[in-house]
Amino acid sequence: MSQNFSIFVGIDISKHKFNACAIQNPNSIIFESAFDMSKQGFSSFVQKLSVFPKSSVLIAMESTGCYHLNLLSFLSLNDFSCVVLNPLLVNKSLPVGLRKTKTDKIDARSIALTIFYTHHILPTSSFLNSDFRDIARKKESITHQISRVKNDIEKLLSLLFPELEKVTNIYNDAILDLLSSFPSAKAIQKASIDSLRVFFSKTIGRKLKLTPETLKELANNSIAQYWPVKEKILIQTIKELRFLQQQLNEFDEMLKEYCKCASLNQDVEILTSIDGIGENSALYFLAEVGDISRFSTYKKLIAYCGLDPSVDESGKHKGESRISKRGNAHLRRIIWLMSVNVVRHNEYFKAYFQRKRAQGLVYKKAMMSVAHKLLRTIFAMMKKREKFNIDHTFSSSTQNLILHS
Repeated sequence: MSQNFSIFVGIDISKHKFNACAIQNPNSIIFESAFDMSKQGFSSFVQKLSVFPKSSVLIAMESTGCYHLNLLSFLSLNDFSCVVLNPLLVNKSLPVGLRKTKTDKIDARSIALTIFYTHHILPTSSFLNSDFRDIARKKESITHQISRVKNDIEKLLSLLFPELEKVTNIYNDAILDLLSSFPSAKAIQKASIDSLRVFFSKTIGRKLKLTPETLKELANNSIAQYWPVKEKILIQTIKELRFLQQQLNEFDEMLKEYCKCASLNQDVEILTSIDGIGENSALYFLAEVGDISRFSTYKKLIAYCGLDPSVDESGKHKGESRISKRGNAHLRRIIWLMSVNVVRHNEYFKAYFQRKRAQGLVYKKAMMSVAHKLLRTIFAMMKKREKFNIDHTFSSSTQNLILHS
């Protein structure tokens, strides 16, 4: 940040209150106070700062999932300069021993000290707009809900019409329409062949491999018993599935529109130039990582993902090395899925994975090596604004950034 700040404020936030510590330097504490997470508390805090020019004040808080967002928005609307810090940055930037005693007051002072020491090296846009990340995470949540609902449908059909899944895709729109009208083998047994033919005639553009006659025969030979309540539950569950699918499509469009507004299309193109990384994965990755320039090295990006090594060592005991898992859990899941896909679809990463397996690494550790390799590659590509080349013909400067292992 290029602005000259002279007052540094650290805020530690919990659900019902927040502690603030304002300093001019490590030896000069201006005030340390607690405030309610309320409109009155927000106003009281701003009143405390009113004796200073707003241009001289820099306010920092740790990312707390959601608790910090209302205060952050309030302060931004009141023209204060604010940054949100990764909690790991706060821990690693403190003088030794400062956080040995865990209190909200000391945490606020720790954040103030961190921003005092690091404000001059923070990028102007420390994090991508949180709206983008919120959209991506909501879409991820809907995807999980769809998986759960599909699992419920399969369990219901195992009782109502277990043979159907063996002969057709039960999530075909026409099949879902069929089950909404005839939710079991018993219902199809009771239906006349003419009513089934009428239904099939309406499935224009969604042709079924089944015919009314084969469907009727399949139902007549089904082992399913009569479950009237479960039939009603199935109909409602199909409605739930379709609602979630509609929501998923809407969030897809929101993400794409946001990319256009935020000029992220080029970033998406760079990421998807790697065979195995699709548009959705690229969007999720960008939503969690934000501005790649805020990571000075690929090692910091790997640490932010929580994929850096952590060794259990005490005295003469040295435990097995594991990943730290201290970083962004959403991003860690995305990187794992991306790594699995590039091993399947990208010859470069497939060969790297096979080489690691040949060296004796078990599947999971070999895949972790791929994840590290992928992050190093992405870091170099994003920094140099270069697309992936299947012949690996990166510029020499990009190759130096990747640091092949």
